[in-house]
Amino acid sequence: MNDTGIDISTILFDFGGVLADEGFRDGLAEIARKNGLKPGSLLEPAMDAVYESRYLLGGGTEEQFWQLLRHRYGITADTSALRNEILQRFRLRPWMLDIVDDLKHQGYRVGILSDQTNWLDELEARDHFFDHFDVVFNSYYLGMGKRDPEVFDKVAEKLGVVPGEILFIDDSPGNVERAQSRGLRTLLFVNREQLEQELMQRLNAATS
Repeated sequence: MNDTGIDISTILFDFGGVLADEGFRDGLAEIARKNGLKPGSLLEPAMDAVYESRYLLGGGTEEQFWQLLRHRYGITADTSALRNEILQRFRLRPWMLDIVDDLKHQGYRVGILSDQTNWLDELEARDHFFDHFDVVFNSYYLGMGKRDPEVFDKVAEKLGVVPGEILFIDDSPGNVERAQSRGLRTLLFVNREQLEQELMQRLNAATS
């Protein structure tokens, strides 16, 4: 329970970089290398492009997203090859799923809140992880991403809870700050040891 007297009922996890290795970042680094660019040079432009094309928000296509990068940075390779560079690097972390399962067993509602496209559905078809979660929120279907703080209001409304009941775990400081600004409790993911320690502290404090 926090100082407002609200218990945590729901714990939401980001996908890439938390539940799984960050395939978008790592795949783009390899695409950059193959096209003679610095490994980290495509990440921010690609994040902008996936929003600008509206692919992330379900309003555009994957081809439109890649075409923006091809046009601006001379990226070669067909869409299938580019997609594969990213999807193969989204590797689930079994220890994270163990944490999710334990929290669910304790009675918490657990879910995913991810800025993703239909790629998340492809990853589910490959790895079969949705069953670990009670809810899955994907920007592709929400029509909103975590760059927009109001997405956290929308998620709380869909869950039927006040924001303070939600603990949101993400590896992006910006996403964590925006979630916090809308009243969610937050935890910035850094590494396994830090997460396990801080999560235990947070939940113990919430029930004391």
